[in-house]
Amino acid sequence: MRIVLASASPRRRDLLAAAGFSFDVDVPNVDERRRPAESPEAYVDRVARDKAEMVAARRPDDAVLAADTVVLIDAEVLGKPVDADDAARMLTRLSGRAHEVLTGVAVACRGQVDSLTARTRVWVRGLSAREIASYVASGEPLDKAGAYAIQGLASRFITGIDGSYSNVVGLPMASVAELLERYGLR
Repeated sequence: MRIVLASASPRRRDLLAAAGFSFDVDVPNVDERRRPAESPEAYVDRVARDKAEMVAARRPDDAVLAADTVVLIDAEVLGKPVDADDAARMLTRLSGRAHEVLTGVAVACRGQVDSLTARTRVWVRGLSAREIASYVASGEPLDKAGAYAIQGLASRFITGIDGSYSNVVGLPMASVAELLERYGLR
C-alpha cells in the first residue's frame, strides 16, 4: 500500500517528504467553494474528505492523504485571494491582529475515511500600506490561504504562533502521522 498525497501544493509535498514519508501525488479536482451556513471547521473537513475520496476512487489499494487550509479572522474565512487587491485586503485585515489557521486533514483507506482538523493561532505585527503593497507585488501571497506564507517572505511579519507551525504552512504533520498510523503507515 502506497501513501498518495491528493494535493498540488509543493509545500505539502515538501513537508511530507521532510517527515520521511515516501508517497505518490495524485491531484483531485473538487469543488472547494464553501456552502451557505457551513462552519469553517466543517468546511475544511468536507473539502479534505472530498479530495481524499476522489483520489481513493482511482487508487483503492492505497492510503490517500488530503488537506484543506483556511485562515479565520472574526468569523471570516480567508482562502486564497482571487487577485492582488484581494490579497492586500486580507493582509490589511490580519495586520496587528491574531487569527487562526484551520486545516482539515483526511485519509481515505480500505473503504473508510478518517479526518481531523488542526487549529493554530498566529499573531501578525502591524503592517504598513507600503509593506503590504511590496509583499503583494512579490507574488508570494497570491496562491496562499490568508494571502501569506509563514515560511517565506511573510516570516518577518509573524510575531508568534500557538500550535503547529506545519499547520500554518499547510499540513499539520503530527496530525498526519496520527491518521496514517491508524493504518499502520509510519
